[in-house]
Amino acid sequence: MRRRPRPLSAGLLLAALAGGAAPALAAPPDAGSRAYAAVDPFIGTAGDGHMFPGAVVPFGMIQLSPDTQILPRDKAYGWAAGYRHEDSTIVGFSHTHFSGTGHSDLGDVLLMPIAGAVRLERGAVDKPGSGYTSRFSHRDEVAQPGYYAVTLADYGIRAELTASARVGVHRYAFPAGSPAHVLIDLRTSLYDYPGKVLWSRLRLRPDGTVTGFRETRGWAPGRQLYFALRFSRVPSGHALHDTEQDLLYKGFPPPADRDPRARAQVEGRALVGVFDFNDAAGGALLVKVAISGVSEDNAVANLAEVPDWDFDGVRQVARRAWTEALAAVEIEAPPELTRSFYTALYHAYQAPSLFMDRDGRYRGPDNAVHQAQGFTNYSTFSLWDTYRALHPLLTILQPPQRTDDIVRSLLAAQHASPYGMLPVWAFQGQETWCMIGYHAVAVIADAWMKGIRGYDAEEALAAMVATASYGPYGGLAGYMQLGWVPIDEEGEAASKTLEYAYDDWTIARMAQGLGKGELAAQFYRRAGNWRNAFDSNTGFMRARKRDGTFREPFDPAASGYGTDYTEGNAWQYSWYVPQDVAGFAQAYGGADRLLARLDEVFDARIDPKVFAHMEDITGLIGWYAHGNEPSHHLAYLYAAAGQPWRTQARLQKIMDTQYAPRADGLAGNDDLGQMSAWYLFTALGFYPLAPASNEYIIGRPFLKRAVLHLPNGRTFTVRAPAVDDAHPYVAALTLNGKPLRRVFLRHQEIMAGGELRFTMSDRPNHAWPGAGAEQPYSLSARP
Repeated sequence: MRRRPRPLSAGLLLAALAGGAAPALAAPPDAGSRAYAAVDPFIGTAGDGHMFPGAVVPFGMIQLSPDTQILPRDKAYGWAAGYRHEDSTIVGFSHTHFSGTGHSDLGDVLLMPIAGAVRLERGAVDKPGSGYTSRFSHRDEVAQPGYYAVTLADYGIRAELTASARVGVHRYAFPAGSPAHVLIDLRTSLYDYPGKVLWSRLRLRPDGTVTGFRETRGWAPGRQLYFALRFSRVPSGHALHDTEQDLLYKGFPPPADRDPRARAQVEGRALVGVFDFNDAAGGALLVKVAISGVSEDNAVANLAEVPDWDFDGVRQVARRAWTEALAAVEIEAPPELTRSFYTALYHAYQAPSLFMDRDGRYRGPDNAVHQAQGFTNYSTFSLWDTYRALHPLLTILQPPQRTDDIVRSLLAAQHASPYGMLPVWAFQGQETWCMIGYHAVAVIADAWMKGIRGYDAEEALAAMVATASYGPYGGLAGYMQLGWVPIDEEGEAASKTLEYAYDDWTIARMAQGLGKGELAAQFYRRAGNWRNAFDSNTGFMRARKRDGTFREPFDPAASGYGTDYTEGNAWQYSWYVPQDVAGFAQAYGGADRLLARLDEVFDARIDPKVFAHMEDITGLIGWYAHGNEPSHHLAYLYAAAGQPWRTQARLQKIMDTQYAPRADGLAGNDDLGQMSAWYLFTALGFYPLAPASNEYIIGRPFLKRAVLHLPNGRTFTVRAPAVDDAHPYVAALTLNGKPLRRVFLRHQEIMAGGELRFTMSDRPNHAWPGAGAEQPYSLSARP
């Protein structure tokens, strides 16, 4: 019997907005629609972008998208998001994906509609018909924010996907004349390997709801995910299979175990289910899938977020959520730039992602279930990347409640952490210990410094200090004792010393603001530890041994595991002192000498093959690697050191070569929105060189006009009517009609609303901002 669709419920909009869409802002009625139409979810799905084109709502828990291949972990780097635009096959549609990571996991609860004979294995992509994988053509694909559609050529099935915050919704149009089936595969996973699934369950409940779970040992060990699934038609048959072979111990079989078609439940490590629909041939079948980190029953409860069988209604709500979120910025720019800009904004609004059930429960880093009290819990924290620009962007464009919830999620994770630490790189509540630093402190300090304070500041500062004082983590014991991370005890020690020093500075800023002078002084001293990595003889940041000597031999071009640096080399990491640019320039012998060395970074002739062993170092301009985050602030150092015209020239080259509105248009992994946030700030004309300074270094705009519809109801407008490729330089600048003779904006100036107007020129203006101009914040120059 087919269940009849019902009209879109009033609660459905609220369900999607619970996933994180911004409330309606004071933008022109059609601004969001124009922005929505400009987004191209295929940008970044080829090359090294690692993006997915599927259905997601802003900051949603579901990322429902096609997977084109499932490869072993050691061969899967290019398929970190499951989808690769260069492929011509689809394995199925899974419900969880990362947006642009350089490592991966997820790909949970894979569904594949089938017409005709059922094969339980995926088969080989180069052997059509060898498994349930199907060919497809990009001509038959559609991707829009919150919606994806494709035709599975081998089956003649039109598959459509949409989503709310916690529920993925499928609509399959089956051809006439062939039996219709839906396969559910709990064996597949992104970055797969034998034994990754530790245990799983697939259950058909009496009311027709299918539930299950699996625990995996992937990037986050012991991750548990539960799901609940309902069909719009009653299955005419089913079969639940455990395909694992050569079990050492099978236990005692339950009733009807020998016949997969009679099983009501199956448990094991290699489960696949097939559901038959005799009445769906020539018709449509809808499937709703909810996920939960807590339990199968909670996943069932999450299904109530989409109570009706109204695919178009869910799609409409997802579209409205994206339309309102994208309306935060209204721009005037050429079509290709408009497409890139709004796609970047779309990508920036995908993480951190909701990780909390409708009842407020979630799973924490202790793998226990917790209850969120008065906040929305988020996870997917790629903090080594996103503290730089993504989180500062959210403090401008998103309501303060978003950042408050993010901070409270970080604090809740610290409370539940077996190590008492804030998240480093966490997803679905679980810590991966990937990358370096303790950059959650920068996110919290940046929020607090900007007046976003919907949490206990004393509690937050205590969590920050506890994290920065946990000696067993990443050489911190040696760092606290010596003032540097000793390379003979801890790898990548130069990078860690530099990043710890920046993080310590953000703690000092917040401690000072809270009137804790002694604590602030302690962390300001630690913030100066960058000096212990600086080698005045070579001009590079280097790693010291415990005895204080630099490690020898030294090759500034060397990169890779076991070197002094994390995902980079001395040419890329030696400029990371965002908290003290003035002090760094002084140590270098003056700004001219520092910037001359920075010129060597950009102007070097480098064969990309030197980084063939480092998959994340991409987007090279000389040694500058835009595809990886340690380089992201480099172009803005010229302006911070007093030569803004050189920043303006470098930005033109970066924007021209590292971004394009096509599938391979991202030079590197988007890293949960960091690459996109860099683009957005740079297009607007300013960038957060040192989050927690409350300042943005001015670069140059790429848009003729941009109106930020701020969450406080005000608007901040950036105008550059003469900007084009022939006029890349800033001749003059006014803020609210008055000349601006400094190279930075203050956060409060943006949030107060007003107008920033650029006069552009075809030649650099060496006289702006002029002698005696107010300088950007620097640790060495603080009062």
